[in-house]
Amino acid sequence: MSTGLIEPATVAPSATPPTPWRDRVRTGAWSLPETRWAALATALFGLGLIAHFTHGPAWLAWTLFLACYVAGGWEPGLAGLTALREKTLDVDLLMVLAAIGAAAVGQVLDGGLLIVIFATSGALEAIATQRTEQAVRGLLDLAPERAVRLDAGGAETWVDAAALRVGDVVLVRPGERIAADGQVVGGSSEVDQATITGEPLPAAKSLGDEVFAGTLNGTGALRVRVDREAADSVVARIVAMVEQASATKARTQLFIEKVEQRYSLGMVTATLLLFAIPLLLGYAFQPSLLRAMTFMIVASPCAVVLATMPPLLAAMANAGRHGVLVKSAVVMERLGTTTRVAFDKTGTLTEGTPRLAEIRVLPGRGLEEKTVLHLAASAENPSEHPLARAVLAAAHEAGLAIAHADEFTAEPGRGVRALIDGRVVEVGSPGHLLDTSAAASGDGDASESVASLEESGHTAAVVRVDGVVVAVLGIADRLRPAASAAVAAIETVTGAAPLLLTGDNRRAAGLLAAQVGIDDVRAGLLPEDKVEAVRALEAAGQRVLLVGDGVNDAPALAAAQTGVAMGRAGSDLALDTADAVIMRDDLSTVPAIINLSRRAKRVVAANLLIASIIILTLVGWDLAGHLPLPLGVLGHEGSTVIVGLNGLRLLRKSAWSKALQ
Repeated sequence: MSTGLIEPATVAPSATPPTPWRDRVRTGAWSLPETRWAALATALFGLGLIAHFTHGPAWLAWTLFLACYVAGGWEPGLAGLTALREKTLDVDLLMVLAAIGAAAVGQVLDGGLLIVIFATSGALEAIATQRTEQAVRGLLDLAPERAVRLDAGGAETWVDAAALRVGDVVLVRPGERIAADGQVVGGSSEVDQATITGEPLPAAKSLGDEVFAGTLNGTGALRVRVDREAADSVVARIVAMVEQASATKARTQLFIEKVEQRYSLGMVTATLLLFAIPLLLGYAFQPSLLRAMTFMIVASPCAVVLATMPPLLAAMANAGRHGVLVKSAVVMERLGTTTRVAFDKTGTLTEGTPRLAEIRVLPGRGLEEKTVLHLAASAENPSEHPLARAVLAAAHEAGLAIAHADEFTAEPGRGVRALIDGRVVEVGSPGHLLDTSAAASGDGDASESVASLEESGHTAAVVRVDGVVVAVLGIADRLRPAASAAVAAIETVTGAAPLLLTGDNRRAAGLLAAQVGIDDVRAGLLPEDKVEAVRALEAAGQRVLLVGDGVNDAPALAAAQTGVAMGRAGSDLALDTADAVIMRDDLSTVPAIINLSRRAKRVVAANLLIASIIILTLVGWDLAGHLPLPLGVLGHEGSTVIVGLNGLRLLRKSAWSKALQ
């Protein structure tokens, strides 16, 4: 059928069909050398443990452990040597040296464990970096590679979207993605622009309205005049902002990494002096070497590293069991420093799916609510509009049968019309189905219902049967059940009320914010506006945790100190850009994960105190010249076990329960 919007133009002889979209190959983690070497080191370490504890040949266990050293240690060792050439000493080289020192005094198993820990940590960091880069590149697939350009005579030619220039006019057919930012110069339709603005419902577009590249056209055809070239489109700017924020965001380090330079330099210097000075004073070589190696073992930061990592890893594992994926120990530590939480609206505080919230049957029409819903759902059944899906879902939930729709027609931005059981049923926008003189025509009640529903944040749709308005439908995005409680808990935890950053309109945003208890509302924001809002907060001294779900949230997720994505409805880019993911979309976990991080930091502080006291005691004993090597190894390993077990307390269910409270 023809909607009378745009008649198909004659295709020029030179027109060619679009080439297929480029293959989106997502390279797996196994393609990374860091992953393969870490896996090999772990496997060799495991085999070495089997050989050791089953009392196999000593040479076999040693061979497997030394092979583990090579597989997991060559890369950090090489990186450490490279850093050494630049006159810096990092903890990776220190760990490799400590592992070698452990092997030199017979503690090859302990050294292997250190190698595996550091190799695995490096692999996880490489995987996270790769996934983010792939997600950013994949975002460019939102915009089509090819577009139909119209010449002055209306002839169509397929061209590369990148070749479009300002002033070109392109044809966007129903169901196609828009190829460039521009202005509508012909036709009307609804455009799903959730990827850019986060709006839950398609926006009506007609002559003079702005549209964005990568957004999805609805049932109408549009002619769009290009206003920005591909490199300047909103989608391209999102990519650039994510890359820039990821590159410039300061690398937050664990506590031990912040002091690694001084500690590493001091330890290596002390070990060399402890070996060289006795030799210069005439002491024998072997006792001097033994004392130096004993010092290196007892002073090595194994216990300090394990004082830091197990609590954070245990907290990460506990959070994971309860539906929160925290991507690294650094993120786990950083979550506890949050002072302000910002929320996106659609898909974050709300479910992101329009639902029929209310049916207002007008008095004197002789119809019941179920009858109205049956007729409206039957008329909407052939439609693909999100509002139609909301009405159909409500009918299915009510157990109503859907009748066959005859003579179905749909007009973009206006609504649908169909013959249902011999009755003409129309469902559409109030502007289309209500007369301008509503009161005079008897539709005053309908106009009042429309105004009331829109004031309460609903999208209103009018139902007309045989030319008579019979009901008004109120459609809205449903608030998540835990949203209000989560907002209150976050204010208690951080001492500051959360704020709302959304691309939706101010009225809808304000109404929802009032429901959940948020006063600071910033609406109508494009992705770059959200980034600026986050940066302004952090420039004012706030440490921002942003919760979002869409492509339009990704730049702000990358710019915030901590980005948290909603797992079920979140876009690939948001999931990969975020530092943590709420897998079950349960907002109550946001204050819980902040609390759990703070508790983990308290355990880390206690562990560091324990490890420091033991290390200082052993070092002082060794410097006095009376610490036997076996006792030094025992004290060193004992401190490692103590801090490790203390950190593992955060694996208990009670740790999460306390965090929720």
